Amino acid sequence: MEQLTTLAINFLALSAEASPWLLLGLLIAGLMKAWVPSQMLTKHLGSGKGAIVKAALIGAPLPLCSCGVIPVAAELRRSGASASATSSFLVSTPETGIDSVSVSYALLGPIFAIYRPFAAIMSAIMTGLLVATVKEENVKFPHAHSKATSCCGSKETDKEDNLSVEKVMTEDSKKSSCCSSKKVDNVESAPHSNHEHSHHEHSAPQKTTTSCCASETTAVTKKDNAFINKTKQGVYYASTKLIDDIIIWLLVGLIFASLIRTFLPQEFLLSYGSGLPAMLLMIVISIPMYICATASTPIAAGFIMAGLSPGTALVFMMAGPATNISTLGVIRNEMGSAVLIRYLLGVSISAISFALLLDFVLNFYDINITDQMQHSHEVLPQWFGLACAGLIAFLSIKPLRRLLIK
Repeated sequence: MEQLTTLAINFLALSAEASPWLLLGLLIAGLMKAWVPSQMLTKHLGSGKGAIVKAALIGAPLPLCSCGVIPVAAELRRSGASASATSSFLVSTPETGIDSVSVSYALLGPIFAIYRPFAAIMSAIMTGLLVATVKEENVKFPHAHSKATSCCGSKETDKEDNLSVEKVMTEDSKKSSCCSSKKVDNVESAPHSNHEHSHHEHSAPQKTTTSCCASETTAVTKKDNAFINKTKQGVYYASTKLIDDIIIWLLVGLIFASLIRTFLPQEFLLSYGSGLPAMLLMIVISIPMYICATASTPIAAGFIMAGLSPGTALVFMMAGPATNISTLGVIRNEMGSAVLIRYLLGVSISAISFALLLDFVLNFYDINITDQMQHSHEVLPQWFGLACAGLIAFLSIKPLRRLLIK
């Protein structure tokens, strides 16, 4: 009974930790769907080594965790980004960020604050290059799935949404369209008599000067309406179809991470000490676990204080955020098993390689990381995280969601 209570507490804690960043990721993905042309994404994040490097550099500063990056990466893939560039983005974004770098500096010192983002970017590039070795015929393309789940699709709520958006835009055009007002003016000015014909000819110049086509205010209003409509469509897509696509894997990942946190004590890991065996064990533990880059930092600091090498702690900070059950499920669903295998190999090999290099450099120059550590602090209040988790749960239940989003 006590373990079940601990499991429930850990599940709520992980949900509160993940949900704010997941909502941020959903919002970014929805707005990207509405505003960023897919041709531009295909151009910059298509095939080639340059796309892999660009994806790594774009993702590195973003403050998204390993769950928040999932909807953004899925939308990148569906918009035309290559599997290798998408994989690179999936690695660099959760492994590092502006927030995690600042926390790394506060808890682990300047060496980790510099080395960690460098290792994350290089890990993303290495993983992307490894994924690029998959033959095109073995890469799963989500275009058919995208059509079925796109906000422009033809199923159920999406169809209703498109109709409602078209209705709003049509009503706006009826109210402000200069073409419709010109037609009305022409009908009204139809000659009924010579006197009326003469009168309308005399007043015609005045109507032309006051036409809505020459009105700057109306043009600005149209732009504002288009902006509002596109933004609404993006938010709708994020809070309906996109969340439906990832919620199952998200739930499975959080449950699995809660089980590991509850039933796998830290003493088990610390008993293996440091070196390659400990790093391999850390990889096995980190792959299914959910942990964001910022939250992994104080845990890694605790590992170092307990006796693990800084390199072994770095493996946890790299493999933990870049892999979890939710991420792996989405990768397999969007890009196929061949990409998933190379993704795992790329993350694991690069994490262990940079960890061994870090331990070697610290030992060679006799640098003590523990002297630079300080106490951890909470990034976001738990009540805010729980509120975000409640909102995600509400949006995930379609009958309840329809009460709010029609």
